[in-house]
Amino acid sequence: MQKPDGVARRHDPSQKSFASDNWAGAHPQVLAALATANGGHQPAYGDDVYTERLQEVFREHFGPRAAAFPVFNGTGANVVALEAVVPRWGAVIAAGTAHINGDECGAPEKLAGAKILATPTPDGKLTPELVDTHLHNFDGVHHAQPSAVSITQSTELGTVYTPDEIAVVCERAHRLGMLVHLDGSRLANAAASLDVPLRAITTDVGVDVVSFGGTKNGLLFGEAIVVLNPEAVHDLGYLRKMTAQLASKMRFVSVQFEALLADGLWLRGAQQANAMARRLAAQVAGIDGVRVARPVQANAVFAVLPRPAAEGLRQRHSFYDWDHSAGEVRWMCSFDTTPEDVDAFAADVEHEMQRLRQPRRQDAGPA
Repeated sequence: MQKPDGVARRHDPSQKSFASDNWAGAHPQVLAALATANGGHQPAYGDDVYTERLQEVFREHFGPRAAAFPVFNGTGANVVALEAVVPRWGAVIAAGTAHINGDECGAPEKLAGAKILATPTPDGKLTPELVDTHLHNFDGVHHAQPSAVSITQSTELGTVYTPDEIAVVCERAHRLGMLVHLDGSRLANAAASLDVPLRAITTDVGVDVVSFGGTKNGLLFGEAIVVLNPEAVHDLGYLRKMTAQLASKMRFVSVQFEALLADGLWLRGAQQANAMARRLAAQVAGIDGVRVARPVQANAVFAVLPRPAAEGLRQRHSFYDWDHSAGEVRWMCSFDTTPEDVDAFAADVEHEMQRLRQPRRQDAGPA
């Protein structure tokens, strides 16, 4: 239908996807905040009143020394943060499944100059012992020097670090002279899962700098780098500009984070996404031939099912393969996923599995 402003709606807003929480739209409160910040003129490049207020908002969640640097996207946040914690000859210890290793097209290495030391893990989580596997690289001129550890919370496998698990990794990294970066594109989901404040799994356990996600939890666009250790992590303003992540109309990034963080919207959205993932896992786990492959601790469900069933399901729903050879797929829930969305999806999974179990009709052949 043609709208009065000349823009036609080109999608069905009632359709939901389990492909990624990036596929979801913006939360209505976030859109309202953007309208509030619109109109009139405000200084550019972060000198506006909304970005000034944002510093107070982030300090309420991460502590009095926190400093927030809004950026355009998650890869940009990770690249700028890693630029700040590694020298040009430095390396970053990360899980092999980490987004900075497998899903950023080499940006951390090309733009930040940070060699990624990809470390196999059973569950997407680093441990002090796994950090220690890279100790032989210290002090050798032929090796990029381990300068930082990067962990993801929640992980790319849907698992969640406890505060104690992060604390011991930070302690080991700091004792070895390294800093700790946390990729928190789904940090809200982890905090909701653990029922702890954001600082309990960042500031209070020794993390130095965080890439804090907003897009996956209701923002239209934008992420934020949060410096927690200003003595060790500095020059973010220059690095952000140099890496093309400085927004001229920054008020429109900042006001979204204010809407997300000021009255608990971040937590409500994450709780909803997590609850829907648990609901989905419980329903598909009872379907013969479907196996939930990994613990459901945040808003991701990893499942194994026959490839024909997955392909049939894709005729009505979008989602990604995780391990094609094993038949493992990933289903993501979002802040706007509803029980009805989950129930309809699970019913379609059951339908496809029943279809596979039906005996194929045989041709009668010649009389």
